[in-house]
Amino acid sequence: MKTESPIKRRKSRQIHVGNVAVGGDAPISVQSMTNTDTCDVDATVAQVQAIADAGGDIVRVSVPSMEAAEAFRAIRARVEVPLVADIHFDHRIALKVAEYGVDCLRINPGNIGRDEKVREVIASARDKGIPIRIGVNAGSLGKELQRKYGEPTAEALVESALRHVDILDKHDFQDFKVSVKASEVFMAVEAYRLLATQIEQPLHLGITEAGGLRGGTVKSAVGLGMLLMDGIGDTIRISLAADPVEEVKVGFEILKSLKLRTNGINFIACPSCSRQNFDVIGAMNLLEQRLEDIRTPMDVAVIGCVVNGPGEAREADIGMTGATPNNLIYVDGKPDHKISNEDFIDHLEQLIREKAARLEEQRARDDENIILKKA
Repeated sequence: MKTESPIKRRKSRQIHVGNVAVGGDAPISVQSMTNTDTCDVDATVAQVQAIADAGGDIVRVSVPSMEAAEAFRAIRARVEVPLVADIHFDHRIALKVAEYGVDCLRINPGNIGRDEKVREVIASARDKGIPIRIGVNAGSLGKELQRKYGEPTAEALVESALRHVDILDKHDFQDFKVSVKASEVFMAVEAYRLLATQIEQPLHLGITEAGGLRGGTVKSAVGLGMLLMDGIGDTIRISLAADPVEEVKVGFEILKSLKLRTNGINFIACPSCSRQNFDVIGAMNLLEQRLEDIRTPMDVAVIGCVVNGPGEAREADIGMTGATPNNLIYVDGKPDHKISNEDFIDHLEQLIREKAARLEEQRARDDENIILKKA
């Protein structure tokens, strides 16, 4: 049975990164970061678009120099997804990308330098409606905090974040979000839990430098899963040593598993055993590859035998249960027809695409009716 998420989310102040709301009652957004040379405009635009095509709501781009700021201007003109500029230390770069249409500045105010530089950046952000992201990382804590705590700790991360928050508070600037990332799961989780009780702004979740695709996915799912179950988190980035598109896919899978967000197909598939009547693993690999473009929320069950198959298929929009001599297809929870092992992948893909199209048509009609009622 399809159920709503039981998670009660932390109340936070809402900000906007371009047209994406972050915090408040907005859906938890998923973001990633390009790993191309920003000065290679074509390559960066292509990667930004790939992230957006995968469902990414926000994309962060590193802007380490004035040359990169000029490249950012060209990138901004060619993509529609909201862009965050990742900037360290040089306030002039922040002012330049603000002029060029950035949607959020990732710059820690305590690292900019003299107070007049901070005032300039905040004034520009305020004037243009640009939020700021404070990003604290266990690997780059200030020397004073390193001496005070001896090593990175959750308390050190939070103290660092609050020092930056105090600077924005002093200038009466409240449109910001904060991250306190660490590669050690327990440290990151504790830091976010501490910070969540001390500020009202949205929290950007992540386990930084989590690792490769498999290890980083597991660490991120464990760490972010604990926080999201607590209701903590307004936007997430999965940090993987992998294609940024994979970060978006993993992010949505985490949110889908907690019923916090829907994006594309939720596959229910058995791990397969000797009871299977078709190659479940091979079928799943092909279906996931072929149906990556579908953004319509759907449940699809692919079960190899009749032990658990009927129960799972009855709860799905489309389901297939392995049986002898032919597999049984369920549509909207009811047995519909049978199909042999020959070409069933093509058949399932067609059914799923047709179902997705009908669901989209229905959603469009519902939206139109809502607009007409309000008129």
